[in-house]
Amino acid sequence: MIYLRLIWSYLKIGLFGFGGGYAMLALIEREIVGPGWITEQMFTDIVAISQMTPGPIGINSATYIGYVAPAESSAAFANPFFGILGSIICTLVVVVPSFILVRMTGHLIARHRDSVVVKGIFSGLRPVVVGLIASAALLLMNTANFGTELTQQLISVAICVAAFVLVFFAKIHPIWVILMSGVAGLIVF
Repeated sequence: MIYLRLIWSYLKIGLFGFGGGYAMLALIEREIVGPGWITEQMFTDIVAISQMTPGPIGINSATYIGYVAPAESSAAFANPFFGILGSIICTLVVVVPSFILVRMTGHLIARHRDSVVVKGIFSGLRPVVVGLIASAALLLMNTANFGTELTQQLISVAICVAAFVLVFFAKIHPIWVILMSGVAGLIVF
């Protein structure tokens, strides 16, 4: 049944999605696009929409996937009721494991924050999170985001580099860079 498969997928995402939304992208993509619940293009659209809406990307994507996956799996689940049920289930399943882990370990970590063991664990996790975020960046560098024609790809890369330079070096607020990139895309494409 689709709901059990969604629960299993989002339970794994909720338990092993360390490092925030971008670090979770590779895991989300493997669990959601792999079974064919959505296409690669839909996945990149979800990432874009999740970044424009309030809330973490893991929760936003869980809500959306929970809504569309039942209808994609079978025409019998095309009723919006099944989508809303899927949204609620996926959202809860992705949030509850993290909530429980934080509640169980938060006081323990706070009490032993000066411990060599705790410091060692966090020292080991930091580079992993950076690697997962870099993996997410590479994951999103696909034809759905950059196009298939060479000219479109070059323009997309130029917009990407310009956005990076404006945020990192010129210290322009990301909201302004997003708006400028949207206008540039509207004009060019």
